[in-house]
Amino acid sequence: MDRVKLSENLEFSRLTHGMWRLAEWNMSADATLHFIEECLELGITTFDHADIYGNYSCEDLFGTALAQKPSLRSKLQLVSKCGIKLISSKHPEHKIKYYDTSKEHIVTSAEQSLKNLRTDHLDLLLIHRPDPYMNPEEVAEAFTQLKEEGKVIHFGVSNFTPSQFNMLQSYLGFPLVTNQIEISVMAIESFTNGTIDHCLEKRIPPMAWSPLEGGKFFHASDERGLRLRSTIEAIAKDLQVDSIDQILYAWLLNHPARIIPIVGSGNIDRVRSAVKSADIQLSRQQWFEILQSTTGKAVE
Repeated sequence: MDRVKLSENLEFSRLTHGMWRLAEWNMSADATLHFIEECLELGITTFDHADIYGNYSCEDLFGTALAQKPSLRSKLQLVSKCGIKLISSKHPEHKIKYYDTSKEHIVTSAEQSLKNLRTDHLDLLLIHRPDPYMNPEEVAEAFTQLKEEGKVIHFGVSNFTPSQFNMLQSYLGFPLVTNQIEISVMAIESFTNGTIDHCLEKRIPPMAWSPLEGGKFFHASDERGLRLRSTIEAIAKDLQVDSIDQILYAWLLNHPARIIPIVGSGNIDRVRSAVKSADIQLSRQQWFEILQSTTGKAVE
């Protein structure tokens, strides 16, 4: 599988695997380890986490599995996110869900992620959501401390607008390397609100969460969903593609912004199918056929 360069010393697999549903898969540690190894065999070396996934449990489940074979750590890249506090039995002090991008929370969260994942460093740490109460000086202090201590190598953001990205970047002495955003054939706002343009301008590959719209695409029964499905099924037939999900991934992978889709399935067959999408080349006309189907109108 091809790789995407985010910085001089950071490369991700063309597809990333997202672990936010790991707790729902009810895998044993042995099964989780086997799943990680199968992903690596397929060329997926990058695994996306967040401190809050699975009610603060997914990182520990992954780390427990990884601890059985520590040598795998050098073969993969670990991404985590922080900045959201959930109402949780594990944190009874949280009375509401809110954002916390204070220096104390960022450092504490990153250190807890290291402990949970059984690793001495994160390859990438992201601020999970834009925080209207953010003090960028504190974020910069936290990032700089974690970087100098070798606990986090690279940093980025998630769900940030271009102006929010630029604001935070202006306080840092090193580059943010990605913006993880929602992108799919049914979530195309980033193509029109300046976010993809900004990624291209800054030469930063965006990571795409929910590239299959959380599975909604496969069950959509409204006019737009049916129109999209018909178009994608026709393109899949023309290209002799096994499964329509491969066209959904390929639509993102073919874009010049070097979008990195995050696969979120615990079914290894679904992961294998996603990997095949990296070899699919859509024509420019086919790419626009899908765009026209999702917007419901031709370009002007």
